[in-house]
Amino acid sequence: MLIALWPHHWSRQQRSNATLVSALVLMVLALALLGQVLSFLPEPIGPNAQAFSAGARTTLWLTLVSGSVGLALGTGAALARTARWTALRWVAGFYIWVIRGTPLLVQILFVYFALPVLVPGLNLPDFAAAVVALSLNVGAYNAEAIRAGLLAVPRGQTEAARALGLGRFHVFFDVVFPQAFKISLPPLVSNFVALLKDSSLAYAIGVVELTNVGNRIQSATFQPIATLTTVAVTYLLLTTLVTQISNAIEYRFDVEGRSR
Repeated sequence: MLIALWPHHWSRQQRSNATLVSALVLMVLALALLGQVLSFLPEPIGPNAQAFSAGARTTLWLTLVSGSVGLALGTGAALARTARWTALRWVAGFYIWVIRGTPLLVQILFVYFALPVLVPGLNLPDFAAAVVALSLNVGAYNAEAIRAGLLAVPRGQTEAARALGLGRFHVFFDVVFPQAFKISLPPLVSNFVALLKDSSLAYAIGVVELTNVGNRIQSATFQPIATLTTVAVTYLLLTTLVTQISNAIEYRFDVEGRSR
């Protein structure tokens, strides 16, 4: 939406940069002013405006940390899945199979309650446990998206790069991976937006994020319609702004293959 606001004579890079900066500024303003805006609403929203604002910040922070770790983990798993060594492919495939075949809520509960039993002395705080579980989950889905991008790069480009005398390292990082990342970008963005919403499951282990705040308030006030509507609208605001940022990145890399 924001991309369409800029002059058509601007270059792709200028419009992408303007959209990215605008979306980031709007995100900061939304988080800074959310509590003040909600404070003007009647009960039960107004008296709990700062709690909603703090929950939204926790949700976004949880998403950013988990998404960053999940991207690195997914990249490593994708490289392992396409490696020549059978052991690496088996380990990565087993990880992806387990994570994609089990519910995220079970994974969060396992990391928080069962992992300290398996590893004596390991006591993860609720936020850290949520980050670990969410990172492992989104990393598995990112791995498949990146692997698909790697496999979509024509083999002829690799052969041409080697014919020019490029080493294996430069062939991968200068020729293959940039194209694979561009192909993988749309599903990676979709995974990140889904992660923002999936972070709501962290309430099950006590993380005071947006859903947890809303559930506590509606339980105390017995006004679920106003409370949960506020939670839903806040999620919608966050996902819309995150989508604008991701659209700017996709536009910059010309994912759709357009010249302008």
